[in-house]
Amino acid sequence: MSSILTLKNLQKIPKKSCFPWKTARLLILIAGGVALLFIIGVFAYFAKDLPSPGKISSRVVVESTKIYDRTGDKLLYDIHGEEKRTVIPLAEIPDVVKYATIALEDQDFYEHHGIKFTSIARAAIKNLLDRGVQQGGSTITQQFIKNSVLSPERTFTRKIKEVILSLELEQKFSKDEILEMYLNEIPYGSNAYGVEAAAQTFFGKHARELSLDEATLLASLPKAPTYYSPYGSRPEELKARQEFALEKMAAFGYISFDQSAQATSVDVMGKVMPNRENIYAPHFVISVREYLEEKYGRDAVEKGGLKVYTTLDWQKQEVAERVVKEGADKNLKSWRAENAALVAIDPKMGQVLAMVGSKDFFDTTIDGQVNVAIRDRQPGSSFKPYVYLTAFSKGYTPDTILFDVETEFDTDDGKEYKPQNYDGKFRGPLKMKEALAMSLNIPAVKTLYLAGMSDAITMAKRMGITGLNHPDRYGLSLVLGGGEVRLLDHTAGFATLATGGVRHTPALILRVEDAEGATLEEFVQTEGERVVEEKYVAALDHILSTNAYRESVFGKNNPLRFDDRPVAAKTGTTNEFRDGWTMGYTPSITVGVWAGNNDNRPMMPGADGVNVAAPIWRAFLDAVLPTYAVESFPHYEKEGVGKDILDGKIDEREELRVCEIPGKNDAYCIANKYCPDNELKKRSYVAAHTILWYVKKDAPRGETPKDPSDDPQFKNWEKGVQKWYEKEKDYSTDAPPDEECKEDDFEKYKPSVTLSAPDTASTQDISLSASVDAPYGVDKVTFRVDGGTVAERSGAPYNVTYTIPLSKNGGALDVQVTVVDRNGNETHHSRTVSVSF
Repeated sequence: MSSILTLKNLQKIPKKSCFPWKTARLLILIAGGVALLFIIGVFAYFAKDLPSPGKISSRVVVESTKIYDRTGDKLLYDIHGEEKRTVIPLAEIPDVVKYATIALEDQDFYEHHGIKFTSIARAAIKNLLDRGVQQGGSTITQQFIKNSVLSPERTFTRKIKEVILSLELEQKFSKDEILEMYLNEIPYGSNAYGVEAAAQTFFGKHARELSLDEATLLASLPKAPTYYSPYGSRPEELKARQEFALEKMAAFGYISFDQSAQATSVDVMGKVMPNRENIYAPHFVISVREYLEEKYGRDAVEKGGLKVYTTLDWQKQEVAERVVKEGADKNLKSWRAENAALVAIDPKMGQVLAMVGSKDFFDTTIDGQVNVAIRDRQPGSSFKPYVYLTAFSKGYTPDTILFDVETEFDTDDGKEYKPQNYDGKFRGPLKMKEALAMSLNIPAVKTLYLAGMSDAITMAKRMGITGLNHPDRYGLSLVLGGGEVRLLDHTAGFATLATGGVRHTPALILRVEDAEGATLEEFVQTEGERVVEEKYVAALDHILSTNAYRESVFGKNNPLRFDDRPVAAKTGTTNEFRDGWTMGYTPSITVGVWAGNNDNRPMMPGADGVNVAAPIWRAFLDAVLPTYAVESFPHYEKEGVGKDILDGKIDEREELRVCEIPGKNDAYCIANKYCPDNELKKRSYVAAHTILWYVKKDAPRGETPKDPSDDPQFKNWEKGVQKWYEKEKDYSTDAPPDEECKEDDFEKYKPSVTLSAPDTASTQDISLSASVDAPYGVDKVTFRVDGGTVAERSGAPYNVTYTIPLSKNGGALDVQVTVVDRNGNETHHSRTVSVSF
């Protein structure tokens, strides 16, 4: 018992821990203290040179960025050259502006003390992973510090300074005072600083008069003023962000969901005032600015004092703006179209010389701020050169024969696809060069099939097209403009043709200098990248610059014709006349023009590219080509392949005298003496077939197909060829007969004869006559009595008077008539005559 008690007592004695907790706590305290001292030291180090929080409400004026033309003589745009800012008290800033800003930028603004450690930590991790300072995680307080005091550099040092000043600012000023400074300081774009300037700039009213829909639109701008600018190329994205702001305000309880829905339904973009900034070549300038902001950051562009020398040729830009506006005002209205765009590129360097994104940048009724030159539009037939070029590179030639006939194409989805030409006509066998120049659709679809969808898209991309990234969406209508391209890319693609197949990436900038004059980037001329052999491009140059090939459709004196120099050109028109294009080039300059309506409304029927875009295109070239020397395209050498169908030859038709054999459906024999005149025909036989009869589509210069029907398109293509010859030319595509007619083939055409004679002769003289049917013609008709010949006739009338001998009185006569036709066929008819006179 005592031993048990002793054990229990032992169990009550506390055990000593093996881990040195006191030491660990001491180390943690020491480490924390060191870290705290380090942080304090870092903050003290950077804080010593920072301005007093009491003085930072006075904004430091920064140097503007200037964008010039290629000469440096024409200032196109002075970014923030004239700051627009009016400071107003918080009381004059409506609650909808405050709440919209807080909802989008910093929902916890009234809770934090200037910074949010979670956001900073998240941004820091992201920046470390990206190896640079890219993400900010900024509060409204930090954004104010960043925009009003600190330099635009993106470094960890600047971020630390931003944090220090934000904390200090929160100690010095109330939340409302900070929000007031922020809303008077933040850039809204278009040189407007502060909400009052923004309200005046975009809506022509005071900030206190802003409605909910207007306030949320303005609150959407500070995140990326250029990107979301109401005058920029992305109005739909600005509208989406404004609606997002309304949703957040409703979710946070600032407004009701009914108010959010009502404001969402308002056409706030239609309330934006026209932009009348002092800006030249505005669409081009905005594209340059977007590039600069993406590369250097918005702060550097707005405050860094950059000098940007662009590729723009101001003289050509002036011409481009003039011809686009004149063409739109004088010509397009009659076609129920409002707008046009033009891009000109130096093909030898890839430099953009002129860019007009609409007829009037400041005209909001036509969405003039939208740069159509960089928007996706369907190119119509102006896309065809890429497809034909692909076909040439695969072994087809400009002389390859295709049949422009009604054709139904098999499709992957099983739906009928039967394209039509613009005029509804079919022209039969044509060479590829004729079909392309005349812009015929059916041969173009066949060319796309022969070239291959994937390879044609690859070719277009290699030439300069940056879109068409969803090949599964496009069918054979791609060659008719079923995909979408940008005018800038399309012009760059044609510029690759102008260089004989050498691609240069489009360039907008020659040189960028910082405020001290140091060069940040500079255009470097390269040899470019050869993307296709010159001989194939030379073939295309030849086709697109030869007026004789297209004049049967466009007329001899069409806008694409040039007599003093070689100029290649191709037009395009989309379904329902929604887009009209004219693309063209010389070795010195490439020009593309689009015409239509920004909202995709159809133009008038007949608004083809040659009618709406070509006049603008021609006016521009007439003005600028005299400044260029006359240059020739690479020489096109016609190539003999050795296959008739590729060399532009098809089997000649054969005309035969044939005879249709009675009783046999569409059976004929070669006419001879056995063929009656009424069955004799002159018939044209043609042995032509669709190209798939002669070539394998992926190896046109290889062996002839053993079984053409293995190709899934062969049956329909062949049917179209046969139908065209039979209907349009009355030719037969059947094999011509190889045997002469036989007598047995025409049993029904043997001669027949009927003898007319009295049954009883009551007088000594009787009349005998014969009714004869001899399709081959009568050789002779013979009358016989009792076996003796009494008369012969070789022509009508077939009759004779016969005198009965007296000795026959009371007896009977055996009378017979025999006919022999000209083929030697013979038949007869007999009668018996009783004699009693």
